[in-house]
Amino acid sequence: MTDIALQRAAIDAEIEGLTLVGVLERTVRERGTEPAYSDRRLAEGADDGRGWRTVTWAELVDRARELAAGFLDAGLAPGEAVAVMASNRIEHVVADIATVLAGGIPVSVYNTLSPEQVAYVAGHVEPRIVVLETADHAARWSAVLAEKSTVSQVIAFGTAFDALTASDADAEAAADAAAADADDARSVAVAADVRVVTWDQAAADGAMALTRRDAELAIRGEAIKPDDPITILYTSGTTGRPKGVVLTHRNIWFEAAVSARKAHLDGPGISVSYLPFAHIAERILGLYIPQLQGGHVHLIDDPAALAPALAEIRPTRFFGVPRVWEKIRAGIGAKLAAEPNAAKREAVAQALAIGQAYVESTQTGRTTPPELRARFEAVDGPILRPLRAALGLDRIEWASSAAAPMPVEIARFLAGLGLSVYDVYGMTETTASATAGGPDAFRLGTVGTAQDGIEVRIADDGEILVRGPITTPGYHKEPTATAELIDPDGWVHTGDVGELDADGFLRVVDRKKDIIITSSGKNIAPSNIENALKESPLIGQALVVGEGRPYLVAILTLDGETAPIIARRLGVEGTTVAELAVDPAILDAVAAVVAATNARLSRPEQIKAYELLTEEWTIGGEQLTPTLKLKRKVVISRYEDVIADLYQSGRMA
Repeated sequence: MTDIALQRAAIDAEIEGLTLVGVLERTVRERGTEPAYSDRRLAEGADDGRGWRTVTWAELVDRARELAAGFLDAGLAPGEAVAVMASNRIEHVVADIATVLAGGIPVSVYNTLSPEQVAYVAGHVEPRIVVLETADHAARWSAVLAEKSTVSQVIAFGTAFDALTASDADAEAAADAAAADADDARSVAVAADVRVVTWDQAAADGAMALTRRDAELAIRGEAIKPDDPITILYTSGTTGRPKGVVLTHRNIWFEAAVSARKAHLDGPGISVSYLPFAHIAERILGLYIPQLQGGHVHLIDDPAALAPALAEIRPTRFFGVPRVWEKIRAGIGAKLAAEPNAAKREAVAQALAIGQAYVESTQTGRTTPPELRARFEAVDGPILRPLRAALGLDRIEWASSAAAPMPVEIARFLAGLGLSVYDVYGMTETTASATAGGPDAFRLGTVGTAQDGIEVRIADDGEILVRGPITTPGYHKEPTATAELIDPDGWVHTGDVGELDADGFLRVVDRKKDIIITSSGKNIAPSNIENALKESPLIGQALVVGEGRPYLVAILTLDGETAPIIARRLGVEGTTVAELAVDPAILDAVAAVVAATNARLSRPEQIKAYELLTEEWTIGGEQLTPTLKLKRKVVISRYEDVIADLYQSGRMA
């Protein structure tokens, strides 16, 4: 047998016959009294003394079993879906588990999907039960609920319940208010819908139902097989209709097992969940690995609350999308630049240089000289550890990044703090990570090596191909799209361009469809240039365009958090992005950033003109995905007039 076959056989033996039902039974048996999930919904549960509402593993599964029994009463048949549009909260986890225990398929839906996209997803997956949290969610679903007779129950929290059970006049007013909050959300009043119940009522009904349906629930659980779907995840729909990626129990537990092995994650950890559960990375790290190992997850319902939560929780494991790491780097850089004491600035700069050299020496194929280790230990305690502690990262045993390429300069800066941040690479269709870095496979600028039992190769045109037990069986109800994704030999065509080095480390260049081909025929990866621009703490977002054009131009935004800090240092009085973006001193600083970036690039990659916007790009503003990645086509379409002007008379770099 080949090495890959041996690895795969070992993991298969470890997860043989495993489904979520068995995973939870084992975790409750071994760690039932230990904390499972915490959130800030104190009005809906007891404070644990730290300002958090916490459930143990035993309590979590008990609640899920009760709700699952209620789902049976509501008519959920094996294989039917339960759609959940809600933030990261304990009830979301309970609903997800309950659906599987009842033999159904949980479908977490992005909170940002438009009413039209919601209607498509609902028509495609045909949920039997829908769980909604807010009036905004109710607005996005109300047209579906008015038309969809297959939905037998709607479980709604406070404002969603009020919106869905109001009188016609009140419902219309609530819909108008929700539409105002949700941009172009259009709502149809759903008055006095008898299917709508509160969460508390559903929980109480479920507890009663369990006394009658306990045996039936056990039969449903025993009937679940490893190759059955454990979830369907719909893409955010930024480039067309959302597609439903089917993932099986075997997909999930193989991925969880190999990820834990690569990262040396043995036993439970303390983590933070802030990305949507509709995203595969959060499901693996916030649901499945903790459920497999019995970890404690703190649920954050607003990514803006992440920074203070980190400082309080001090997790042992942390996954940050690149934008989060960029913000950490920008924040520290701005504060250090504002430090008036030159001696302190110099001491920190020297410590960061030593930290970077030390972490870089731990890369695969290198060795750490004893004198470098001693120098690192000398500065780690008094300088670097306090810096990590201020961020809440002083207890980190494992830190990672994914969802987009990590700029290597950001990784080097974090190394200066004494943090080895392991990049991973994959997609929903590969159940998250197909490759990963780890203590035994670490090389800056790469996304690690193939996970155990997984094959990765580069096609003739540079596309990354993946094959193994983590690949989806296909898209829900879309055989043509599935055939385009997975070739006859079982290789998933990722749509990304990459390079493999001699040691098997993968470097992701860019999305295949995002590669810019200029009018002179030069192939350029825009993300590399955008990442270089964003290394400045002044720049929040950057978009580079130039397809079919003679040169590249860029649209830039300021960073709303760090730009005001830099402005104060420059003696600028403005505080808002709109004010700062027109200030001469800030414009000069941005020009310097562009010039410095161009100096590092080849001539075809250089920015010839740019525009600094007076606004930020946000998830709510539809320019960013829920994982803070740029919606390139959306942004290009929205600013096509700006781009046209840049090729006429834009600010020249």
